[in-house]
Amino acid sequence: MARPSDWVVYTLVLAALIGASLGQRENADAPPAPPPPDEMEGALLGPITPFDPAVTVNAPDIPFQPASGTAFSIAGEGRWVTARHVVEGCRRPAIMVGGGRAVAADVRLAPRADIAVLQTAGGPAAIPIATGQPLHKGQRAFHPGYPQGRPGEVTSRLLGRETLRVRGRGQREEPVLAWAEVGRTDLLGGTLAGLSGAPVLDRQGRAVGVTIAESPRRGRIYTTAPDTFGPAVRGLQKADEPLTGRTIDVDNYGLVADDLRRDLRVAQVVCLSV
Repeated sequence: MARPSDWVVYTLVLAALIGASLGQRENADAPPAPPPPDEMEGALLGPITPFDPAVTVNAPDIPFQPASGTAFSIAGEGRWVTARHVVEGCRRPAIMVGGGRAVAADVRLAPRADIAVLQTAGGPAAIPIATGQPLHKGQRAFHPGYPQGRPGEVTSRLLGRETLRVRGRGQREEPVLAWAEVGRTDLLGGTLAGLSGAPVLDRQGRAVGVTIAESPRRGRIYTTAPDTFGPAVRGLQKADEPLTGRTIDVDNYGLVADDLRRDLRVAQVVCLSV
C-alpha cells in the first residue's frame, strides 16, 4: 500500500485537533438583544408597606391663591377628576372650554387623597379608567395637560411606591407612586406646575392615576396610588360608558395629547375670581 504524503497527514491531524477543540469549547454566544426601551418592565409593584420611602412637601400656611391645573373627563355626563390641591379652597372652580369661555363646576374632595371630582352640566367623551390593572416597575406612563398654563405633556417610567407627607396647609400622609421623568414636550423647560390633575395614562390610553406633584431636582413625578385612585372614582364611570382609548407610545404621545385637549377630554381647570 502506498504511504500517504506528509501534507495529507498534517491535514488529518489538524482537523482532529480542531474538532476536539470545538467539542470542548463552552457556549459563548451573546444573549438575545433586550426588548425595545418602550417595552421594558420590571417586577410587579407590591403592596403598601411601612418601609416605603417617604417624600415631604411643605405647603405654606397662607390663604388660597388662585391657580390653574388640569382635569380629565371620566363620564360624558359631566364628571371630571383633578388634583385636590388645585381646587381646594376655590369658591368658583371652572373648566376652560375654549374661546376664553369657562363652565362652572361643583367639587367633591376625596377625604384622604389629593383627588377631587368635578361635576359640570354635560361634558365630552370619557377617558377609560383602569383601577384594577397590575402595575410593573419600569412601565411607561404619559401625562397630558397644561404645565405652566400651556398645552404640554410628559412621559415617565414607574420607580415604585413612596409616602407623600404634606406639612402645613392640608397636612396629611398618603401613598403615592414615584415616576422618573424621561421625556417632555419640545421647548418645555422648568417647572411642571399646572400639570397637577393630569391623567396618568398607560400605553392603552387608560387613566391609572392622577398627577399630583413633582420634584424637579430629582427628576421625579408623583401620582396617586391605585389604593386611593380606585376608591375615589369607584362607580363614577358606568359599564356602558362610551370609551375612546387609544394606544400611546413614545412616537405619538404628543399627537394623542393634542387630540385629548382638542376634544376637551383633558382640559384646564381655573379658579374664577369672585
